[in-house]
Amino acid sequence: MTDSKTTSWPTTAWVFGHPARWLAFGLGSGLIRPAPGTWGTLAGWALWAWLAPAGWAAGGAVLLAGFLLGCWACHRTGVELGQPDHGGMVWDEFVGIWLVLWLLPGFFEANWLAQVWAVVLFRFFDILKPYPIRVFDRRLKNGFGCMLDDVLAALFAVAVLALTAWLQPPGLLRGSFF
Repeated sequence: MTDSKTTSWPTTAWVFGHPARWLAFGLGSGLIRPAPGTWGTLAGWALWAWLAPAGWAAGGAVLLAGFLLGCWACHRTGVELGQPDHGGMVWDEFVGIWLVLWLLPGFFEANWLAQVWAVVLFRFFDILKPYPIRVFDRRLKNGFGCMLDDVLAALFAVAVLALTAWLQPPGLLRGSFF
């Protein structure tokens, strides 16, 4: 498989045939179309809600382990597919949204609107890929590059969330992370 637009999309059996593929395809969420990146982000958000009670330090460890495992899994799977950042490989979205939510103060105190805003901002920057994200996305064609552009998109989202919190009128989203 060299081009997901001209060849068939990977099958469920193929994805679940090796742990690297399963991980790269976001535990299978990358198989959902259309918009596998959005589905991967939503699956990552749900998984983070389950992982987050372990605490801030454990969250950091999960993020680091997730990033390193993602570099390996996305590189290996990308090589097998002949595409370094195949559209169905969404583990990078998992790690990206985890980073946003990890840096979101008081995740469990944050209301649903604040969490949705975090997800929307992350997807916006991940899809748009403003400078310098686009430069890294074009130049780094391996597992690290696949993961890095989503980490940078997450940092852009966090910057907007911080600016939103700073500029917010009192009471607008109180009770959330703001």
